[in-house]
Amino acid sequence: MTEQDGLRREIGVWGLASNSINIVVGAGIFVLPAIVAERLGAASVLAYILCGALIALMMLCFAEIGSRITVTGGSYAYIEVAFGRYAGFLTTNLFIFGAAVMANAAVANALGDTAAYFFPVFKLQWVRVALFITMFGSFALLNIKGIKSGMLLVKFNTIAKLTPLLLIVLFGWLAFTPGNLAWTATPSLSDLGEVSLILLFAFVGIETGLNVSGEVRDPRKTIPRSILVSALTVVLLYTFIQVTAQGVLGDALPDFQEAPLAEVGRRMLGPLGASLVVIGAGFSMFGNLSGFALNMPRVIFAAARDGVIPPKILARIHDRYQTPHIAITSYAALACFFACIGEFRQLAMLASASFLLIYLGVILAVIKYRIAGNDEPGAYRIPGGYLVPASSAVAVLWFLSNLPSVELRAMVVFLVVMTVIYLALNLLPKRGNAR
Repeated sequence: MTEQDGLRREIGVWGLASNSINIVVGAGIFVLPAIVAERLGAASVLAYILCGALIALMMLCFAEIGSRITVTGGSYAYIEVAFGRYAGFLTTNLFIFGAAVMANAAVANALGDTAAYFFPVFKLQWVRVALFITMFGSFALLNIKGIKSGMLLVKFNTIAKLTPLLLIVLFGWLAFTPGNLAWTATPSLSDLGEVSLILLFAFVGIETGLNVSGEVRDPRKTIPRSILVSALTVVLLYTFIQVTAQGVLGDALPDFQEAPLAEVGRRMLGPLGASLVVIGAGFSMFGNLSGFALNMPRVIFAAARDGVIPPKILARIHDRYQTPHIAITSYAALACFFACIGEFRQLAMLASASFLLIYLGVILAVIKYRIAGNDEPGAYRIPGGYLVPASSAVAVLWFLSNLPSVELRAMVVFLVVMTVIYLALNLLPKRGNAR
């Protein structure tokens, strides 16, 4: 399925891959090595391999469905086309409120804290509010002017955030001790599963780059290639960073929970190395924000265009720039508002579960299309029949089984509330008209 909605198709393989990498490589990678090493020690690499393999299965499902349904909206579009408006409504709200706006607000505050590390004035609330307004306003303006402007910013942030990480991987041998990689024990399955669950949350986001599918050149070839490039890049980068951090810090790695890679940089290059990593963390957070500012308005645009969420004005396209300017402005304003009023720790767990449920919906969409025999000419098809989608579904359910009961209850409440809203929007007006 393709669309003709007036959007320009200008994004190629490397632009789309950069978009995905920019989103998934966030602030987490700068603290992740210590968290993983605390439970698994030198055997941490096992969790990366396991999580990378499971993510690869899921991304293959995204590659297949993304080459069949090449419309703007990403996961929302795939699930809505496969299962109808109610499923699309839930997916849209899981994306917008469970996995984007609140997460953006938290990252924005983290970026303010990073700025305060160098400039204490950013500890003042009014200065932080001014920073958020300027930042989100700039994101909106760039993206309204055109997808090329947004993609240039994404590519710049991708390079800026990856530079200190690549320096650690390439020059970590300067302070590397091979003996630090020796295993002292084999982790239990429960420890491996729990840590892999944490790692999954560090990997999620590759598929978010597909929200601009309606603006991709030759999507049936570009989408599968970009997904595979971005997934492989992230898995290798994370694994090498963990091995380097373990080799440099050894058993002391868990002691640096707040900034393990900054300590790695300090031992490599002294204070300059630590500063480079901290600056890289700042660019990473900024890149994460700019990436979501580019992608999430396309979800809102697609949902409003299809009548899944009100109001219809969100689906308007700018006469001059041919971009969804109302959706872009609305998303930036909403994210900025929550960033200004504070943190959202209570919803952080909900964001994690949201991604898992969306993954499950996409995987089920692949299976449904397979059963229905809806083969688009030239579409990518995963080899091995139903093995990959079935294995992916089992993997997602396994991850969900490791979620805390509090998070599961919060997700149920959220879904119930969204269901009530959907019924109010779609059934009550019809009954009123019938009278």
